[in-house]
Formats: sequence, structure tokens, C-alpha cells
Amino acid sequence: MSGEGRRPPGSAHPRPDMTPVDHAELALLLEVASTPKPGNVDRRRDHDDLLFEHFLAGAVGARAGLELATGDGNDGPPALGDAFERSVRGMSQQEGDNTQFGCLLLLVPLVRAAATDRLSPTGVADVVETTTVDDAVGFYRAFEHVDVAVDDPPAEADALDVRRGADAIPALRERDLTLADVMELSADGDDNAREWTTGFERTFAAADAVLDDAGPVTDRLARAFLDLLAERPDTLVAVEHGDDTARAVSRRADAVRGDLDAAEDLAEAFRAEGINPGTTADLTAAAAFVALERGVPV
Repeated sequence: MSGEGRRPPGSAHPRPDMTPVDHAELALLLEVASTPKPGNVDRRRDHDDLLFEHFLAGAVGARAGLELATGDGNDGPPALGDAFERSVRGMSQQEGDNTQFGCLLLLVPLVRAAATDRLSPTGVADVVETTTVDDAVGFYRAFEHVDVAVDDPPAEADALDVRRGADAIPALRERDLTLADVMELSADGDDNAREWTTGFERTFAAADAVLDDAGPVTDRLARAFLDLLAERPDTLVAVEHGDDTARAVSRRADAVRGDLDAAEDLAEAFRAEGINPGTTADLTAAAAFVALERGVPV
């Protein structure tokens, strides 16, 4: 990576020599280190087939793709979809398969915005609006590297099922769908896609809460996770367990908001029940990145 995205000499930022890529990698590491985040892997809890160390390796492996996301290329900015596909490919080079697919889907446009001095809801919306069909192609290719839990598409959109991976590319090109278009089609049933269509509304709100909070950043992120989960049912929980369970999970998170000791008991309960609010973890990682870029101390 060259000078693109680096802060000017004398920057008032508390970490002037750290770039948006550094902060994106750190955000992934801080997200999984934060505890308790009920139902998620964290520094105190593994899943049977998904371990804390897998997330650490995934964060490091994603870095090359995050560097592409800065837009720093000799022949013009690399495609955002290619940056996402490369970050997922690197993330997948560990034994746990999919650790941070959704996190990276949120981080890639945020890194592009930060590296070009546009880290705001309006700025990220501008990044999204400039996506192309080739970006959508890169997004679909990323599904060939890991297994991702997604809901079945409507019958009329079967040709665009993301689980088809590269086989869906002819349909994308025939319909001239950009990556922004794909996210718009998915926004009703996927909160990560919804962020792309709303200027990353929840991400920035959660980042503000982290900045306004006190104490270690891992505790701040754990509290932000509980707030996010309480405010809106988790997409992954809905896909894996149904809408009623997802709403019940949010109510249970609401009952322990702000109380990390009580959340420890909920974390054990969710683990026993196989409840994994993965989309909420994705949003937490994205919020961590924005907070880091805005100077939250670590």
C-alpha cells in the first residue's frame, strides 16, 4: 500500500500512523475479543467447529483485500467487488471456514470511504452508488470461498441466488445489476444489505455510542452488541431459527442491556441453544472500525 489513505503529517488523530486498513484489521480483532457477546465466539467462548483462533487468522488473512478497498491502484481504483472477493478469499485461509464474511461486506465500502476522506453516511452512500456490475460479479465470486447462511430467494429471483456463486454471473450481466442493485434486492431480509441502502445508519449510530461510552473498548463493543441485538432481530438467527426466535432473542438481549455480568449468563444460554447472532457481530465490527477512525482510545 502506498500513501493512499494515510493521514497527513501532524494529524490530530491519536494514531496518526495507522491507516484505515490497520483500523479495519484491528476492528475485526477487537470484535472477536469483546466479551460477552451472547451467542458469538469471543475470547472466552468457542463454538464446537469455530474457534477464537479462526477469527484471529481470518482478520489477518483479510488484510490484502482490505488494502485493495482503499482504492490505491496504479491503473485506477481496484473494483470494490474485487476487494471484497480478495478479502473473503484471504479470510477463508483458516480451519473454521466462514468467520467474517458479513463483517467484510460492511468494512470494504467503509474502508474505501475512509481512505478517500468520506467516512460519513453521505460519503459511504456515494461509494455504494458508484458500484458497477463488475462489483456485483466480485461479490458473487466471494461465495465460492466459504459457506454462507442465507435465506432462500423469491422464486422469481432464483437465478440470482448468491449460493450459485459464479454461475449467477450471466444473470447479473443480463439484468445489468450493480452491487448496489443487488444489495437493494436483499435489503428486506438481510440487515447487512440494508446497511448498504441506508448510509450505514446503524453502524454510525453504534459507533457514536461506542465513542460516548467509557472503559476498555472491548467492553464498549460488548455493550454496543447488546444494544444492536435488542433493537432489531438478528438476520442470521432468523435464517437459522425463524423470525419468532429472532424476536425472542432480541427481547432477551434487551433484558440485560448495559449489564455485562447478566450478559455472561445469557451468553452461556445462547451457546447451549445454538443461537448465533452473527449479523449483529458484523455490525459491531463495522461500528468498531468507524469508532477507531474517529479516535476511540485503545
